[in-house]
Amino acid sequence: MCGIAGVLYQQRQRRQDHTAAVHHSLQHRGPDAQTTYTSAHGLLHLYHTRLCIIDPSLAAAQPLRYNNRWIICYNGELYNYIELKKQLSGLGHRFFSDGDTEVAAAVWAQWGADGLQKMDGAFAFAVWDEVEETLFLARDRVGEKPLFFYAGADAFYFASQPKALWAMGVPKEVDGAAAFNFLTANLLWNTRNRSQTFFKDIQQLPAGYWLQHKNGEAAQMQWWSPVEEEALAITTENALQELDALLYTSVQRRLRSDVAIGTSLSGGLDSSVVVALCAATGGKQYSHKTFTAHFEGFEKNESGYAAQVARSFGLQHHLVTISGNNVPQLMQQVMAAQDEPVLSASPLAQYVVYEAAKAQGVIVVLDGQGADEAFAGYHKYYRWWWRELYRSNKNNFKKEYNAAQQSGIAEKFSFTDKLAALMPQLATAIAEHRKAKTARSSRFLNDDFAQQHAQDLWYTLPLRPTLASALFHDSFNGPLEHLLRMADRNSMAHGVEVRLPFLSDALLQFAHRLPAPLKIQEGWTKWLLRRWAEDKLPKEIVWRKDKIGFEPPQLLWMQQPAVQKEIERAKEKLVAASVLHPSQLRKAVQPHAAHAAANLDWKIWSLSFLY
Repeated sequence: MCGIAGVLYQQRQRRQDHTAAVHHSLQHRGPDAQTTYTSAHGLLHLYHTRLCIIDPSLAAAQPLRYNNRWIICYNGELYNYIELKKQLSGLGHRFFSDGDTEVAAAVWAQWGADGLQKMDGAFAFAVWDEVEETLFLARDRVGEKPLFFYAGADAFYFASQPKALWAMGVPKEVDGAAAFNFLTANLLWNTRNRSQTFFKDIQQLPAGYWLQHKNGEAAQMQWWSPVEEEALAITTENALQELDALLYTSVQRRLRSDVAIGTSLSGGLDSSVVVALCAATGGKQYSHKTFTAHFEGFEKNESGYAAQVARSFGLQHHLVTISGNNVPQLMQQVMAAQDEPVLSASPLAQYVVYEAAKAQGVIVVLDGQGADEAFAGYHKYYRWWWRELYRSNKNNFKKEYNAAQQSGIAEKFSFTDKLAALMPQLATAIAEHRKAKTARSSRFLNDDFAQQHAQDLWYTLPLRPTLASALFHDSFNGPLEHLLRMADRNSMAHGVEVRLPFLSDALLQFAHRLPAPLKIQEGWTKWLLRRWAEDKLPKEIVWRKDKIGFEPPQLLWMQQPAVQKEIERAKEKLVAASVLHPSQLRKAVQPHAAHAAANLDWKIWSLSFLY
C-alpha cells in the first residue's frame, strides 16, 4: 500500500512544483520512499510515497516504467500477482523485479482495461501512456483503496486522499448536502451518485470504475458491476466445501509478503476465522501476533473472547487500551487521518490497534471486514429474512422467529413488519418519506441551511424486499465502503497495510449467491460460516449469541469533561458556519453509545474538523 497523486496540465508547460507538499501530505501512507515522475514538456507530474511490502528493492520502486511506454503509479496489492506473472511470462513479458506493481503494469500493457477483470486485489492506480499521452485511473471492485480527483479549469488532479489535493492547491470547501445527510440521516455515502464526497468539486472514482483523460477530456467507465443474481441451487455440504476452498485461497494469497504479518482480533467470529485460516495456512511470514482493543470494565469488552482464540492457536496476543482522558487528542489524530467525518468512536479503537501493530513491527494486518455484509452478520438482517418468510411461508417464519427469540435475540417482529412483508413497495415508500420528513424538520440545523438542502436526502432502501437484496445493498451501495474508508485511513496513518480476505472477488460473488437459509438458520446469523468454523474454533466463539460489532465505551467517554468541552467548541464552530441553529449552544452535551441511533453530538464533533 502506498500514496499516489498527480496533476495533468492542459498545456505543455511546467507549472508550480508541488513535490514537497504532496509528499509530506502522503508520507504516512508511504514512509519508505518518496519519488516523482515528470512527463515530456511537463504535461504530467506523478507523486508516489512507498510502503514496501513485496520486493523492497529499487527494482520495484515507483513510479515504475514498463516496456518503455507505460508509467504506473500504484497503491494497493495484487494478491494473485504470482499466477498472473506466470501467465504473462508465457505471453512473452519479461520482468525485472519480484514485486506486484510490475505485474499490474504488464496486465495493463497486455490487456488494457480488460485486464482489470483478471486482478484479485485491493488497488487504486494511475497509468500514463507516453505514446498516446493518455492518463488512466482505476479502482478495485469494492473500494478497498481510495482515489479522489478534481477537474480544474487548467489541470486535472488526483490523489489517494483529499489532503494531497489541497497540497496541490485544490480549494477545500465542505459540501453542504453531504453535511446535511451526515447529520440528519447518518449517511456518509450517496447511493445515487457514487462520486460524491464531503467537499465541493472533489470527486471520488467509484469502486469498480476506471477513468481515461485524453486531450483535455475525462470519461469514466464501469469495468465491474455487481448484479443481484438468483441464489445457487446448492446443498449445505457442497456449500461448505466451496466455502472452504475459497477461504483458504483468499488467505493464502493475502499472506504473500516480505514483511511481518499479524491479525486484528476483535473476539467475534469473522476475525477469529481469519486467525484460524492464517494458522492453518502456515505462511512463513505470518508473525503470530494478534491485536485487540481492550476496554476495562466495559460490559461490551470482547478482549476475553479474543484472548481465548489467541491461546487456542498459541499466538502472541497484544491488548490495546484507551484512557478516556486521551480521547480528545486521539480524536484529533483520527480526524487528521480520515479527512472526512466518522459516525462514532469506533474508529478511535481501530486506530490504536493499527498503531500497536506497527509498534510491534507488524506491517501487514489481516482483518475480518466484509463478512457481516456477505453472510448476514448484523442483527438488523433478521427482519429482512423474517419478512421474506412471513410473505412466503408463515410456518417457516414461526420456526425461525421462535428460534431467534429462544437464543436471546432482542429483535422483534411487529404489526408494522407484517404490513411491510405483505406490502413491501408501500412500506419502502413510507420509510423513505418518513426519513425525508424527519431530516427536513431537524430543528438543530440552521434554518437557511436546512431549507437549502431539504431536497438533497440520499437515503435509499434495498431494491427488493429480500435478505439477499439487503446484503447486496450494504455491500455495494455505500455502507461497506464507508467501513473500508475508515480501515484504509486508520491503518495507513501508521504505515500499516490492512488486508481483507472476505473481500476476495470469487468469495464475495459466491457468498452473495448463497440461498438465504444458509445465512440465517435456526435463529443464527452467519449460519454457514459458523458451520464451517465449528471444528476450527472454540465453541464459545463460533456459537456466540451476542453481536457487539467492535463497540468502544463511547457513552462513558462522552461524559468526560474534556470531551464535552471539545464538543461545545465544535458546536460553536458549526453555528458560526451556519450549519447548526444557535439554540444548540444552550443545550448540554448528550452522551450516547457508539451504535445509538441518536448520536448527534459525536457527529457534530466529527464534522467540525472539516470547517
